[in-house]
Amino acid sequence: MARSPFTLAASVTSALPRVGVVGVGTLTEGAAGRYDAAVADLDDGRRVVVRVPADVAAIPELAAEVRALRALTPGVRGLLPFRAPEFLGEAGLGDARVVVVDFLPGYRVDAAHLPPGRGAATSLGAALASLHALPHSVVRAEGLPARTPQQVRTDAARLVDRAEATRHLPATLLHRWRRALDTDELWRFESAVVLGGAGAASFLFEDVDGVPTVTGLLEWHGLSIGDPATDLQWLASAPTAAGDVYAAYVAGSDRAPDARARERARLFAELEFAKWLVHGHDAGNDDVVADAVELLESLAVGVAGDDLVTDAALDVDDAIALLDRMPEAGAPAIDTSMQTDAYDPEELAQWFSDESDDLTRADTGDTGDIDGGFAADEEIATEPAYDAESARVAVDGSRTEWSAPTAWHPDEVSTAPIEIPVDADAAARASSERQSAPVEAPVETDAAADAERSSEAALRRWLTD
Repeated sequence: MARSPFTLAASVTSALPRVGVVGVGTLTEGAAGRYDAAVADLDDGRRVVVRVPADVAAIPELAAEVRALRALTPGVRGLLPFRAPEFLGEAGLGDARVVVVDFLPGYRVDAAHLPPGRGAATSLGAALASLHALPHSVVRAEGLPARTPQQVRTDAARLVDRAEATRHLPATLLHRWRRALDTDELWRFESAVVLGGAGAASFLFEDVDGVPTVTGLLEWHGLSIGDPATDLQWLASAPTAAGDVYAAYVAGSDRAPDARARERARLFAELEFAKWLVHGHDAGNDDVVADAVELLESLAVGVAGDDLVTDAALDVDDAIALLDRMPEAGAPAIDTSMQTDAYDPEELAQWFSDESDDLTRADTGDTGDIDGGFAADEEIATEPAYDAESARVAVDGSRTEWSAPTAWHPDEVSTAPIEIPVDADAAARASSERQSAPVEAPVETDAAADAERSSEAALRRWLTD
């Protein structure tokens, strides 16, 4: 039986001594009946939220919420562009615990109704980027969970195994998920501070200068170190805004680009159905199993012929976009010219020229084709690493286009010819010496001249082989 708002409000005085309650109201959090909650106005002007678990399964979740909020010190909160609830106190209520936090104003937007473009979508992406940028010490100091990429992968594989054991998992989904799990590249990511499954409804919005802006974040019970893609899985349910959310997320992130984040996010979204199936099976609830089977079969039809893992990660447009975002590197302070004077500079330039296909051999006048040379303006062909036009299949089977992350592209000047300063008089003297003295004959001169003749002899032997 649900507890009334008045019962919950009365417990506030136990959790917060020396305060009085002057008003009370109902609070709908969309928590699927897992909590009883109310809003209470205090005599000191504050408004607070009172929550108590409605069933046993919600007790550890609420305890995790309290631990997470305690980890958000004033210094940590100062790193975030939005507010998080502040834990104020707790008290007993029968055999349950009541938790009191401050009330955050704002409204929520369901993922399916999230509009594209500047506003709610871009603010959400930026908010997620700031969350994932928090230092790991925030989580570790409170002893909250921390998982490596390998642990995340292992947990996902274990869930698929359990779903397969129910004998209700469609074969097409099993093959699809197994291939994703076996793709090593998919699991090369940098762990971050995450909420472990934040959704669009976890964020509170307020209109700032007429633009919907994230001003608060609820549901901190999953605070941990893990895969950032777990907080992006809800994008599958936001077909019109997913691209703008992700683009803002990438633009606001100071982390290395993760080319496979959206594919893992898609996998995690699909695995939610597997969790539902396993839950129903373990609980012996045939209704839940039947519902899960129906959802999984519908998903299997929707993704038929569509591979979860693409063959490429980033395309050329992504590379250009990333280059614009990256700071320019300073020019190297090292001399990259050839450390020898054994070659005529004009002759050396021919190796990098695209106007000559043949090299005239010294002394013989013979010519021959040289294989393996590169033209100065030769373009380096690179395959795009990510197909930005690839469609992703949303939970309901509809296709969703995603904006691409950003990545590097090859340096366009790295193979440019090197201009070597030439002393004309010195070059003439060196040329005269080479013509007047046989290479094989020893000549009484300095070490530099010996090195010059040795290099020239080696070059001639190579040309005549």
